[in-house]
Amino acid sequence: MTEAAAGTATGHRLAWRAATLVAARPETATARTLVLDVPGWPGHRAGQHVIMRLTAADGYRAQRSYSIASPPGPPGGGRLEVTVQKLAGGEVSPYLADVMEPGDQVEVRGPIGGWFAWDPGSAAPLQLIAGGSGIVPLMAMIRAAQGAVPVRLLYSARTPADVIYAAELARRARDASLRVACLFTRVRDAGTARTREPAWREAPGSGRHHRVDASVIAAETWPPAARPAIFACGPAGFVAAASGLLVAAGHAPATIRTERFGPTSERN
Repeated sequence: MTEAAAGTATGHRLAWRAATLVAARPETATARTLVLDVPGWPGHRAGQHVIMRLTAADGYRAQRSYSIASPPGPPGGGRLEVTVQKLAGGEVSPYLADVMEPGDQVEVRGPIGGWFAWDPGSAAPLQLIAGGSGIVPLMAMIRAAQGAVPVRLLYSARTPADVIYAAELARRARDASLRVACLFTRVRDAGTARTREPAWREAPGSGRHHRVDASVIAAETWPPAARPAIFACGPAGFVAAASGLLVAAGHAPATIRTERFGPTSERN
């Protein structure tokens, strides 16, 4: 979908808006959440993204897309959260993740995207599958659900230290409406192949090495009979593999919505 079409689909005109950083918090050693004040923000849906544009003193501009982490709010609410994963050698993410301070401004355009979006009010359970920083738009869905529908999250990260929103996920997973399963691809251990909160949060060194496969899909995701709404986001290869496993397990392809990024993308 083009940006113009996205704006038409969501009922607003995609204009550049000045956004001011009001707060920031680290999520991991390389990921940072930015809280932006955006006057005139038209509102958004969980799963949508924005384009952020930086302008240098000499007039040079660079822009990248970043998923929205905050849940939907009323139009004109003005506050927006994005979580930026710093990409080594990146042009925009190092500034946003390491340099930008409260009071600094950036331009934003959006929200963009209608296919990869979830709206409160749906009765179907949610199945979320994240790889790395692909957790960001899914976190907006978790926050928007707020116990209204049961949610299962399957999250693949390199190590426990790379789990974005670790403390919040651990807290939210104490509610029976959210079930979290984390897999760690760079932690090798002879023990159990997968861990769940609170073990993965309270004892991060005990994370188990495992990748998403048919056994994980069978054990940690909703069965096809539950007819979940499925959203998967992460690196292209990860999302393709997870989608294939879901279809092989019996899920209808039409129920699986995906968003993926490449190895050099600054998109989160």
